[in-house]
Amino acid sequence: MLSVAGSLRTSVLQLPVRGVCSATFNRKSSAPGHTCTAPPSAGCPAVCCHMLPVRTLSAVRGLSNVGTLSGAGTLSGVGTLSGVGTLSGVGTLSGVRRLSGVGRLSGVGTLSGVGTLSGVGRLSGVGRLSGVGTLSGVRRLSGGGHDDSAGAAGWYSSLSDSAPVHLSEHFLVSVQQMSGLPWWLSIVVATLSVRTLITLPLAAYQMVIISKVEALQAEISELAKRLRYEVSVRARERGWTEKECRFQFKKNLRRIVSQLYVRDNCHPFKASVLVWVQLPLWISFSLALRNLSLDQSALHSDLAAGGALWFSDLTSPDSTWILPVCLGLINLLIVEVFSLQRVNPSRLQKTVTNFIRAFSVLMIPIAATVPSSMALYWFTSSLVGFSHNLFLRSPTIHKILKLRSHRSDSPYRDLLSAFITKYCR
Repeated sequence: MLSVAGSLRTSVLQLPVRGVCSATFNRKSSAPGHTCTAPPSAGCPAVCCHMLPVRTLSAVRGLSNVGTLSGAGTLSGVGTLSGVGTLSGVGTLSGVRRLSGVGRLSGVGTLSGVGTLSGVGRLSGVGRLSGVGTLSGVRRLSGGGHDDSAGAAGWYSSLSDSAPVHLSEHFLVSVQQMSGLPWWLSIVVATLSVRTLITLPLAAYQMVIISKVEALQAEISELAKRLRYEVSVRARERGWTEKECRFQFKKNLRRIVSQLYVRDNCHPFKASVLVWVQLPLWISFSLALRNLSLDQSALHSDLAAGGALWFSDLTSPDSTWILPVCLGLINLLIVEVFSLQRVNPSRLQKTVTNFIRAFSVLMIPIAATVPSSMALYWFTSSLVGFSHNLFLRSPTIHKILKLRSHRSDSPYRDLLSAFITKYCR
């Protein structure tokens, strides 16, 4: 066992002496560093290898079963470094052929020339990571200034290590532990709770805003006619060109419409609040489930045994593709239901609808490559969202929300009729 502290206080060093070519130590006092170049039996005092903190450790063939190694300025030429609980505060770590089984690796200025880096629970605060032959089993990689081998993994790792993702992890674990339900049902319950308590009220608020905006269209149309007449009269008085007339009309119409939005408190931007809340929630929960599924801990084994039916292992992808295909079908159904709401869609609306259709199909192979826990969450979230959409079409809900625009008294029958007319005839 080795315990090395990089501060100037006295620490204990118990180092297997075979294979040590050089090690530089500093005493607690201001005396110059002492270099131990041979085993104690070969003439180097054993006390210097047992009582003094390390500044430089190099050319060591094997260094293993180390509890904490910290504060080393340079650690290089180590053949194998394994079984270290915490490795931190190392300025340069290079020339290590194999670095494995490290619980936490942080505060390293430069990490280079490592043949294999595996089994690291957390890799953070690395200024430069380069020349790594194999990078595997690293749950979190964050804080890297420059990464030649990981490429775009830096921003993704930072996102998966963010506070909203950790909060989502804590929420999912709390739901499972408090309810005592299996993991697959806990994911369903957590998704239903979040979508019902957060996104459903926002969806209802969105309907209220859209209803107010639609109710203003008749008034805006009437005001636009009056404004066009006033602009034409003013143009004859002042000799405006056609271009100036269009400019004055658009400018004053925007001002009038803005005043109406303020009067009725229904600016269209407020209708987009649902998207700005729902999308970060979806990303946070997805990454949280991914972290829990890939984390080598007790939760990983619980998730591995917490599935049901054909997806018994929530940490591995669904090899049957049933969940991914169901996800794609429910997303396509949602897109078609929304498209049926538009009587005469514009070219832009058609383009956006086709893009969402293509994205829904693309989600099928993506869902087949992620852990089943993520695919289950995506499917549940889409299914709950579709149910909420149908629920908000109810005439009773429209009366409760006091929607201004006219709505059908038989929305479900009308929707089914429109669907049959479009796709079954």
